[in-house]
Formats: sequence, C-alpha cells, structure tokens
Amino acid sequence: MTTPHLLNDLDTLLADAGKQHGLPAYRVKQVRRWLFEGRAESWDAMSNLPKPLRSKLAEELPLWSTSVARHTAADDGTEKLLLALDGGGRIECVLLREKVRRGAAAAGSVRRTMCISTQVGCGMGCVFCASGLDGVERNLSRGEIIEQVLRLQHRMAPDERLSHLVIMGMGEPLANLDNLLAALADISSAEGLGISGRRITISTVGLPAAIRRLAREAPQYRLAISLHAPNDELRNRIVPVNDKIGIEAIMAAADEFYTVSGRRLTFEYVLLDEINDRPEHAHQLVRLLRERNALLNVIPYNPVAGLPYRTPSREAQQEFERVLTDGGVPVKFRHRKGDKINAACGQLRRSTPAEATPLVIPAPSGSESLGN
Repeated sequence: MTTPHLLNDLDTLLADAGKQHGLPAYRVKQVRRWLFEGRAESWDAMSNLPKPLRSKLAEELPLWSTSVARHTAADDGTEKLLLALDGGGRIECVLLREKVRRGAAAAGSVRRTMCISTQVGCGMGCVFCASGLDGVERNLSRGEIIEQVLRLQHRMAPDERLSHLVIMGMGEPLANLDNLLAALADISSAEGLGISGRRITISTVGLPAAIRRLAREAPQYRLAISLHAPNDELRNRIVPVNDKIGIEAIMAAADEFYTVSGRRLTFEYVLLDEINDRPEHAHQLVRLLRERNALLNVIPYNPVAGLPYRTPSREAQQEFERVLTDGGVPVKFRHRKGDKINAACGQLRRSTPAEATPLVIPAPSGSESLGN
C-alpha cells in the first residue's frame, strides 16, 4: 500500500489521523501551524504534540515526498534548491531576496520572493530556456507544489517572512491548473501562509482556454504572460507552441482576465541579441500594448550553457527601452539575480551542474511580477 503524501490532501488526512487516534480538533490545527508557521522539518520538531503521537504520525504520514539533492546560495541572497522527487524526477525552486528602494516606509526593507515549479521539465519548447531542454515528464502534484514553498521556508531566518510568490519555475503552470489552484488555496489560506492573492503571480506562455478558466475561478491572482515576440512569425520561431495558438487569441483571453480581475496585466519579454531586440520589434510592441493596462517586464537574456543565444548590448537595450517609453508603454528592465548559480529567469533545469546544462528561475523586479 502506497503511503499517502500528507500535503496532497492536508485537511482530510489530518482529520482522518485525528479520528484514528482520538485527537481533539486543536491538535490537527497545531500540525498545520507547525508546518506553515513553525516551519517544522519533522514530526519530532512539533514539541507541543505528545511524543508517542509524534512517533505514530511519523510512521503513518511522512511529512515530505522530496529530498534536497542540492542547495546553492549566491552572494546576492538568492538560494536555489534542487529537489529529488519520490519515485524519480527532479525540480528546482528559488528564494530571492531584494532590497526595496522605493517609498520612504519601504526603503531599506527586503522583499523575499519564492519562485516555484509546476512540472518536471516543460513541454512549451521556448528555444532559449533551459527548463524545456529535456521536454516535460509529468505534472507535479498538489503536495509537491506546496512542499517547495515549505522547503524554501526552511532556508529563511526566523524573522524572515514571504513577500511574494511567483509561479515561474519549471513547467507551464496553466497546463497543471487543477493541482496548482488547489496548492495555492492551501498556501494562501489563513491557516497556511495567509499571503494575499495580489502577491501571487502565475506566469504562462499563453494558453487562452486556461487563462479564461483562471479568470472564472481565481481572478485574485496576478497574471503574467511570457510574450517574447510582438508578431506571430517571430513568436512561432521563439515559442513553437504559438503556432497552434497565435498572439491575437492570447491577447483576447488576457483582456477577458483583466475585465474580470481589474488587475494590470504583465507581459514578459526575454530580450535576445539580434533576434527580438530591434527598434522595429519595440514599435510593434507599442502598437500591441499601448491601449492596454499592462506592464512590460523586459528580461535581458540569461545565458544557458549549450544554447547559442546572447544578451543584447547595453546600447541595444537602451534603444529598445526608449522606443517603448516614448510610445507610452510602461516598461521595466529586470536586473539579474541568481544568475551566478543558474537561478535566473530561463536557467532552471532538473539536473545538477555536473549532469547537464543549467536551469533557471526568475528574479523579482517590482511588487508585481517576475517572469519565465
């Protein structure tokens, strides 16, 4: 008989354990608090539970289905975990720390953002991204998504609190929407981390039907669309799945999400030298975005070993930004964080450096979003 993963159905499994052992309801709540607030790494760490009970629960309900295969830290405060999954497979997740510079009250404080994965690998095929180099193996379960957040919390000091959560790691989040929404409901609830939906950003390459479903079921979250090109001809080359979708359909679904949620849209754009970084591309983006309530997050390419793409020159970046700004499009260039440990946008992958090319996760560039 397979041992259930506690985090896959936390409330039901805790309630069943409570009935089996004759526990009062407050004991069940204590376990939840230990996991999300107390950051307990084992049943034995839950010191206000009777010791015999801790031993029984440790046998019946293992807390974790992953193990930390590798922990890497950078001098900018970024930390990355490579997690080995039960039954095989590996994923990466990232904790980013960034000093807040805007606003008198916030100046000098630190924003802590977690970037988590939703699939083992990725099937979208973006040509510049390490996460999809080996294709997609499977969706992550509800519990495996939650577990990344709890594992990263173990890397935080007791006085550190999560500021933002971005679903921008390995995989296409909207291709695993059932498990993702269930996991986010646990994470964001008052009995979880209590993080507001406006501080959670879901990134997608642009799956119109799933975007519309998100608008119906979970408009409290922020939406970021990884655009990467201003026209279908170019996007078909950079993001092959676009050939079956098209920018027009993506923008129509994004407009529906905005109408329902009222939240400003974010579009992500990885800038590739001499591919999508020309002034004419910026002018096309102006025509696409200027009438929309949208922010364009531009990410100068983070190199991936084994791929031929390059970061545009500083001059090309400045000209690209000038055209967008003059055209009235709010734009933010995201500075790199975590690139020294292959934890920047586009670098995440399911391997150790000795085994293959790097993988990457995004770095926060503001209170609203990061990106794939």
